[in-house]
Amino acid sequence: MTDPRAAVAAVVDPEIRVITIDELGILRAVDEDPTTGRVLVTITPTYTGCPAMDVIRADIRRALAAAGHPGAEVRTVFSPAWSTDWISAEGRAKLAAAGIAPPAPVGSVVPPVPIDSVGGVPASAGSAAPSVRGGPIGGGPAPGRSAGVVPLTLAVRCPLCGSPETEQVSRFGSTACKALWRCRSCSEPFDHLKAL
Repeated sequence: MTDPRAAVAAVVDPEIRVITIDELGILRAVDEDPTTGRVLVTITPTYTGCPAMDVIRADIRRALAAAGHPGAEVRTVFSPAWSTDWISAEGRAKLAAAGIAPPAPVGSVVPPVPIDSVGGVPASAGSAAPSVRGGPIGGGPAPGRSAGVVPLTLAVRCPLCGSPETEQVSRFGSTACKALWRCRSCSEPFDHLKAL
């Protein structure tokens, strides 16, 4: 009999075949009842309605049966909701190596930068203002517009050449959890796993 955690952790995601469900962060727990030996696996989908969940549950049961743990129960929980922050460092590296841009950690998104009425970034923003695609921040509001908040878009780096000169082609890529992007430097398209 193989360790049930190891057997389940090795199950590959059916939509992103280069990463396991453990590396993707959807595997929450693997518990074994000490008296009956029955295994209970808890998983969380990347988003509600993910079409891969039936396949993942079947693959988990198959892996456990092959490891000597037949009759396992697989539970799906939705709270707390899955986040791309749950993708492991190894998983992020595998995504990038496969040409899929891994998402930035959710907490790393730069908040909007306030622009003062004189037309520049307030001193409170300091020189630590983030570098964004399109050059330095500042220059004031557009003619005829008042001061306010300017939303910033961080560049998604191309996983093939590393360039930040990329553009989103479609909000949906090969699966609903990915968006289709194109690199302006190497001209190659690539998937970007959406940050949630």
